[in-house]
Amino acid sequence: QVQLVESGGGSVQSGGSLRLSCATSGYTFANYGVSWYRKVSGRERELVAWISSSGLNTDYGDFVKGRFAVSRDNANKMSYLQMNSLKPEDTGLYFCRRSGTEDWGKGTLITVSS
Repeated sequence: QVQLVESGGGSVQSGGSLRLSCATSGYTFANYGVSWYRKVSGRERELVAWISSSGLNTDYGDFVKGRFAVSRDNANKMSYLQMNSLKPEDTGLYFCRRSGTEDWGKGTLITVSS
């Protein structure tokens, strides 16, 4: 059974940092990209970051603007999202997804206070 479990959410002040983790199981992790999405108030769910199966290619939503960095550890079947310079508008629920499938985690909540 495919599972993705996010962790690392929490509360932080504006300008702070958080590192989210996505632990996966039930499939060959190294064969798939990983996508990170978020759902924030007033906006549709949007792509935050994507990393290819090899880790050599990445892509980010326009709103990231160099603040976030996605990575992966194929040996441990993990992906990470390092988020710096957080803003109150980044507050929301963050999910990881096995790219190209409907396999999602349940999300982890981050709250950024001003």
